[in-house]
Amino acid sequence: MINTPTFADLGLSAQTIQAIENKGFIHPTGIQATCIPLLLKDRVDVIGQAQTGTGKTAAFGLPILELVEERLNAVQALILAPTRELALQSAEEILSLKGGRNLEIAAVYGGAAIVNQLHQLKKGVHVVVGTPGRILDHLRRGSLVLDQLKFLVLDEADEMLDMGFLEEIEAIMARTPKEKRTLCFSATMPDPIRRLAERYMDKPQVVRIADETLTTDLTRQLFVEVRESDKFEALTRFIDIEEKFYGIVFCRTKLQCDEVGQKLIARGYHAEALHGDLSQKQRESILNRMRTRQLAIIVATDVAARGIDISALTHVINYNLPEDPEAYIHRIGRTGRAGKQGVAITFVAQREFKRLQFIRRTIQSDIQRTAIPPIEAIIETKRKQIVERLKNLEEPNDSFLDLALEVTGSKLPETVLASVLANLYKGILDPTRYRTIEELGKPPRNEYTRLFIARGRRDGLDKRNLVDYLVSRVGAEYRDIQEVTIQDDHSYISAPNQIAEQILTAFAKTSGPAIISRAKPDNPNGKNLSARRKGERNRNQRSYRKNRSRR
Repeated sequence: MINTPTFADLGLSAQTIQAIENKGFIHPTGIQATCIPLLLKDRVDVIGQAQTGTGKTAAFGLPILELVEERLNAVQALILAPTRELALQSAEEILSLKGGRNLEIAAVYGGAAIVNQLHQLKKGVHVVVGTPGRILDHLRRGSLVLDQLKFLVLDEADEMLDMGFLEEIEAIMARTPKEKRTLCFSATMPDPIRRLAERYMDKPQVVRIADETLTTDLTRQLFVEVRESDKFEALTRFIDIEEKFYGIVFCRTKLQCDEVGQKLIARGYHAEALHGDLSQKQRESILNRMRTRQLAIIVATDVAARGIDISALTHVINYNLPEDPEAYIHRIGRTGRAGKQGVAITFVAQREFKRLQFIRRTIQSDIQRTAIPPIEAIIETKRKQIVERLKNLEEPNDSFLDLALEVTGSKLPETVLASVLANLYKGILDPTRYRTIEELGKPPRNEYTRLFIARGRRDGLDKRNLVDYLVSRVGAEYRDIQEVTIQDDHSYISAPNQIAEQILTAFAKTSGPAIISRAKPDNPNGKNLSARRKGERNRNQRSYRKNRSRR
């Protein structure tokens, strides 16, 4: 694009432009540059297709703010979102853009006290953002009245359908005035959305923004090969090499989220785990602390992170390689926003390299190999940060000068300063804080653990139900359970060390023999996976991928 438009070029009022500039935004994204003037100029329905993180909320939120009547104390815009988090974030985003307008904006979602929502709706609201289930609940109660509705927005429509909200959406749409404008925004456009548009929208104009600009333009994509046992050490190094790390770490399971989050906290990082076992109050507290920079790191699962929209993230760390290209895009799309470059780093085990190549080819993006930061470089970075911080200290007043003279006495000032620095920063500059990471060029040692299971065919056990049960019990993935051997009265499996420990913990007993234990080294069936022939290992992996595809 030769002439990049500004928000001032889109037909927005001076009041709105000021609110946008106060947030530090000048140039609109593609979806914003196309949709805003269209929605302001013409009374049309619109289908907007663009990836998560491209500014869709402002694309429909700004025209709504321009066209809603302040004097009309009634709900004039209803925005449906798939998750509580997204509903809350969209409401906050629109609230931040309203400027000095006397408009009431409410977030309405399940998991929160309905009494407060009833009170807010009764007082009068201009714009309501909510999840389908809770919106429908209010409609049935009569606490939400839509007879003055001008805009109905389906935000992240594909996710709402994936989550099973089609019936609720249709029930809501049936209760809205015919003369309203319907806006549908989605990352993809599957057939159910097309059918929904044909049924409820009036000759909608379609706006499509190409996906490739979403994944590469503003996000530097890197990967590093690392053993499972070295991932946490690698994570701390990537965090510490940055002056101001502010990001999300994606993990595969809730258990892993908790483990990584607790380890980070124990090492002194401002971090929290975010997953589905937390209450809504806990989730909102974590997200608010992240937005206000009280936290620097959130460790989350893919499911828990849906709808999270935190601006200015510097990094996304894929602690585990995502399952597919779409998941990868959704993850890394959370950095590199609002014209600021972000960094996405993906940890890849040796056996996952083919899947990384598949993701590369599918998204048509160059994910570059990088190295784990060496300890020396991290220590030097921290030394420079300390020096810079001390150089920028404010000049002391007389009382502190007197105290300094009292402390130094007959000692040299630099000696006293060195003692102060040693007490303040000794731990930070200690290279033994980091442990050695073995080079991947060396043969892996004990990467997998062989496990003995005191159940076999006579107990009704077969490969399929054994793997299914272990996957569901510990939150592992099918590819993690390998080298399965079923005998009459016992069985064996191999699993990555971390997964094996999770299995052993899950089946630990305080008395009597454990159902699952480590296989004895001298047992011929206890042979480690790393000793198996490559071809045999690959056949095993293919068989489990096949089993997984049948589910």
